[in-house]
Amino acid sequence: MKAIAYCRVSSREQGRSGLGLEAQRAAIERFCAADGIEVAEWLTEVESGKRVSDTLKARPVLKEALIKAEALKGPVIVSKLDRLSRDVHFISGLMVHGVEFIACELGRQSDPFMLHLFAALAEKERALISQRTTAALQALKARGKVLGCPTPERGGAVLRARAIEHDKPFLVLIRGTHSLKQAAARLNDAGYRTAQGKLFSAATVSRMLQRARKTT
Repeated sequence: MKAIAYCRVSSREQGRSGLGLEAQRAAIERFCAADGIEVAEWLTEVESGKRVSDTLKARPVLKEALIKAEALKGPVIVSKLDRLSRDVHFISGLMVHGVEFIACELGRQSDPFMLHLFAALAEKERALISQRTTAALQALKARGKVLGCPTPERGGAVLRARAIEHDKPFLVLIRGTHSLKQAAARLNDAGYRTAQGKLFSAATVSRMLQRARKTT
C-alpha cells in the first residue's frame, strides 16, 4: 500500500531545529515499516502560529494531501490525530471526503467513527485540563500566592500549575516502568517530546515525578 504522509508544525516548532517535524516523521516511518506501507510523498504544513479556525482554505497542504491520496487510492498518514486538527468538527468534515486517515498513535483499526470519537474525547480532555488549571490557580491564590506574569517573583505558581497539567498524560504512559531511563525511553519511542521540543531524559522524568509528588 502507498500513502501520503502529512506533518504539521508551527513556525515556532520549525525554528527549534525542526524537532517537532523530526518526531512526527520518525513516528510515521516506524509505523509504515511495521505495517508494510510505502510513503509515496511527504507533505509538511508550516503554520504561522496565528490562531485561525481550521478550514481547508487555511490548510492548503492538507487539501493537497487529500487530493493526492484520492488519486493514489491510499490513506493520509499522520503521527497523531491532533496533527490533522484539534477541532472535532473539522475532523468530522474531513471524513466526508472518502479518504482514509491513519493516525499512528491509534493504529489502522480506527475507522472514521473511532477517529471522530477520539477527537471528541481529546477536545473534552483539553476542556477539563483548562478547568483543572483554573481551579488549581484559584486554590493557589486563595492560599495567598500572587499570580500574574511569569516572572521569578510572580509567575512560579502559574508555571508550576501548567507544568503539572502538562505532565499528567505522560505520567500515565510511564506507569509500570522500572527506572527513570526506561520511562524516558518509553516516551521518546512513542514520539513524544518535552514542552521545549526536546527528547525526554532521566533527569526530565525525575523532575516530572517530583512535581507530581508535591501535589499529592
